[in-house]
Amino acid sequence: MVDVVEIERTDRSSNAPLHKHWERAEAEALYNLPFADLMFQAQGIHRANFNPNHVETASLLSIKTGGCPEDCGYCSQSAHYDTGLKATRLMPRDEVVAVAQRAKDAGATRFCMAAAWRSPKDRDLDQVCDMVSAVKGLGMETCVTLGMLTPDQAERLSDAGLDFYNHNVDTSPEFYDKIITTRTLQDRIDTLAHVRDAGIKVCCGGIIGMGEQVEDRLGMLMLLANLPSHPESVPINLWNEVKGVPVNDTADRPDPIALVRLVATARIMMPKSVVRLSAGRQYMTDELQAMCFLAGANSIFIGDVLLTTKNPQRDRDADLLDRLGITSRLA
Repeated sequence: MVDVVEIERTDRSSNAPLHKHWERAEAEALYNLPFADLMFQAQGIHRANFNPNHVETASLLSIKTGGCPEDCGYCSQSAHYDTGLKATRLMPRDEVVAVAQRAKDAGATRFCMAAAWRSPKDRDLDQVCDMVSAVKGLGMETCVTLGMLTPDQAERLSDAGLDFYNHNVDTSPEFYDKIITTRTLQDRIDTLAHVRDAGIKVCCGGIIGMGEQVEDRLGMLMLLANLPSHPESVPINLWNEVKGVPVNDTADRPDPIALVRLVATARIMMPKSVVRLSAGRQYMTDELQAMCFLAGANSIFIGDVLLTTKNPQRDRDADLLDRLGITSRLA
């Protein structure tokens, strides 16, 4: 059994990972604790590092949709599959800034911009850097996800004032090649290293419900927790149903208790990381979301759409947080 007192004491004395290396037996033992014990430990660690009655609210915009050359088997934006999605060009800067302003007015504190690229071309990066600087000028935190980056590209984004770069590992090393073949997991790890070296914070998580097993979900958390530094943000996505993609053949929505266990395990393994309930919240009951917040989740996306998939409406989120006594800038 992992001792909560030791975890809290170690965490307060250092910003380093709690263990230099999480072993699988440790992660499995943690995940399989009696539910009340797991929740107690997760809540104690959460309270030691965060306000337990506050969630971060972020907004996500697709600034360039569809036509991606990658073959990620879950993605509506892959050019490999007929998903009915029309590819678009990169949005103009002023339109992006206008959306960011509306998101801020609705209560979002972070604005995330996503482009469906394998990696950005330099001319496209010029425009994205301009967007980042403009959104920063609104007083919001900025995040982008643009695919793989070179060290120079990461430096340019840093110079533009970028706060976070999102680049998910998606799943465990063992399950990875069952859903993606056009880029390796090491490609993703290399981009995360370039982002870190440029002084940008890391947003990195994955997707559950694609047909992976519990051991794959734990393998994903181990991968994240064993990085040289924990990601500042860890998004946990439930796979959203998308027509025409291979994951439809393997998808299996996780048991709600299994999802809460995963959130609690992530909170304990990465105590200072913000754990975000990301895509798929429209499938979650209010009660399930409440349990996830209790387990240590402390961030959500607001807005009716996430890239190309649905998200709970703002009024529902505001009502839920109000009933739970959780504060945010959403209200």
